Amino acid sequence: MADAAAVQDNLLAQPLRLPNGSVLRNRLAKSAMSEALASYDNHVTPLLPRLYRRWAASGIGLLITGNVMIDRRALGEPGNVALEDESDLPLLRQWAESATAQGAQIWMQLNHPGKQSPKGLNAFNLAPSAIPFGKELAGFFDAPREATPAQIEDIIARFGRAAALARKAGFSGVQIHGAHGYLVSQFLSAHHNQRSDEWGGSAEKRRRFVLAVYAEIRRQTGPDFPIGIKLNSADFQKGGFTEEESMETIRALAQAGIDLVEISGGTYEAPAMTGTTQTQKASTAAREAYFLGFAEKARAAVSTPLMVTGGFRSCAGMNAALRGGALDLVGLGRLLALDPDAPAALLRGADSPYQVRTITTGIKAVDRMALMEVAWYARQLHRIANGKKQNPNESGLWALLGTVAASGWGTFRTRRLRAS
Repeated sequence: MADAAAVQDNLLAQPLRLPNGSVLRNRLAKSAMSEALASYDNHVTPLLPRLYRRWAASGIGLLITGNVMIDRRALGEPGNVALEDESDLPLLRQWAESATAQGAQIWMQLNHPGKQSPKGLNAFNLAPSAIPFGKELAGFFDAPREATPAQIEDIIARFGRAAALARKAGFSGVQIHGAHGYLVSQFLSAHHNQRSDEWGGSAEKRRRFVLAVYAEIRRQTGPDFPIGIKLNSADFQKGGFTEEESMETIRALAQAGIDLVEISGGTYEAPAMTGTTQTQKASTAAREAYFLGFAEKARAAVSTPLMVTGGFRSCAGMNAALRGGALDLVGLGRLLALDPDAPAALLRGADSPYQVRTITTGIKAVDRMALMEVAWYARQLHRIANGKKQNPNESGLWALLGTVAASGWGTFRTRRLRAS
């Protein structure tokens, strides 16, 4: 039980006003996690409103959905929602209302996977340049085609269209997925983007894509609709997106008027977002958050609200980070897959009884990547959405076997449904 003084001093319970005037009821936000709860032809199912209704009941201020794809031809995994038209509007409204009816904001995360899509799922994958993944991931992902200027313009327009549909359905805002090696992240990286036209060749030109996506979303949704971005502090791989480039991107987005920047880091080749590749001093680890140091630099550069996700373990650690002023929102991800009621405890000044752990299978090649982290926690989301209790002790190897079987079947069904 938390005492009255702890509750009174709990900065997590304070509201936050965003630049566009909208107000979050507190400083806790659910970061995007892959749910894979859509149908195999990529439509919204009743499981998504059910899952988000459960989270909203915890008292959390902001819920950010798992990645919603802007193009059915470019999926990140089987079971993604793809948003191209109004065919899902009734269920989209239920999804939005599952949170807003309980006082939480819900933002739809919009994404294009680029080349980061499992083998066989899409007819082909597009990327800034036709550069395959390294040998560790080459077996999982097909080599991509280089996107033409016309295809790039089409993708930008699709981001705007999906955002407009999200607003029409009642979502409180949208978030651009610009992290973890997906298409926006690929455009920002000199490793993945080796173009020599207006979309690459310098850090400034590599930023043009994300700025164009933001501008198109703003054009199609208006000045009062919240738009955020999830952005890497760095890619943590040789020749990739650097901290200096990330800082310049944040400055450019802040100048353009973005409402919230969520700071993360890494890709599936260098999964810093899971904490498995982070080498930290003891003093840094004590502060819990993986990317707090970078957030401090960003706070010195911009006044735009900042959200940090990854590594937070305790109410005290979250309050210390907020008190330091480097961030405005505490992002929670995997903890909410283990404990959907964690925000209620944190808002009382108490800790969740659950602790996030690294998921391992015993297979070194798999454990070096973040793919198993995504899959294991997604299985917990499926349990919650189906009204079952989460299983924090599930074997990583068992989850891997189940995920491989489900992914194979899902890829087959998706391709069959697309062809019919």
